[in-house]
Amino acid sequence: MNQADNIAETALTANGSRMPALFIGHGSPMNAIEDNEFSRTWAEWGRSLPTPKAILCISAHWQTIGTEITAMEKPRTIHDFYGFPQALFDIDYPALGSPVLAEHIRAIMKQTPIKLNDDWGLDHGCWSVLCHLFPDADIPVMQLSMASNRTPEWHYELGKALRWLRNEGVLIIGSGNIVHNLSKLVWNDSALDWALAFEQRIKQLIIQHDHQAIIQYQQLGSYAQLAVPTPEHFLPLLYILGLQEDDEQIEFFNEKTTLGAISMLSLQV
Repeated sequence: MNQADNIAETALTANGSRMPALFIGHGSPMNAIEDNEFSRTWAEWGRSLPTPKAILCISAHWQTIGTEITAMEKPRTIHDFYGFPQALFDIDYPALGSPVLAEHIRAIMKQTPIKLNDDWGLDHGCWSVLCHLFPDADIPVMQLSMASNRTPEWHYELGKALRWLRNEGVLIIGSGNIVHNLSKLVWNDSALDWALAFEQRIKQLIIQHDHQAIIQYQQLGSYAQLAVPTPEHFLPLLYILGLQEDDEQIEFFNEKTTLGAISMLSLQV
């Protein structure tokens, strides 16, 4: 048993249960300020969650060469978009960071070198969801970057390697979209046939616990290239599936594709 396993076993004995893990289809940044079916569900879901010691978010909007983790006391709120109303730019999510926990994670994860980062902060893939899940911003938040030079299998295995954190009271959130194709958007609340078909195919594979087929999503037919033209919004799902233990079930929410080509499908392990 390695050091991470020892820590996990001790924490599980002490706490009696694992923290859940979430994949959130975050969609448009406007969900941060709109009262809609998605934001209301996030708020309701947040009220049902146990209170975590800290939150680790894996966002589609932070890619690096290698893996990094935010390690500052006060992460800034990053407004990484343009062309939206000023009200969205005015949002500040003032959660503290956790340099001590970030260093703890870096030290434990020796098999995956993790660089401590002191200049990123919280991007909208993170705070647009957290402002509804945890509106008081009273829980420390860190982000883990996604290594853009790695394969989908590698990201899934890193998710598995992070399982021990759930037993230390850390809520891990992957924030992206199963279907995300901005070039195919339609400006109404509808779903293109291929987007809906791909979303439902992935959902069925999740229910069947066929993680390998999801990792190899590019082999799921012509719809896969349309649904996932670039991998960054899909990869956070692989981290969360990697966190699933064999005895755990999946609960889905926000089961909808909108704007033609944006899947809001979300899940809890």
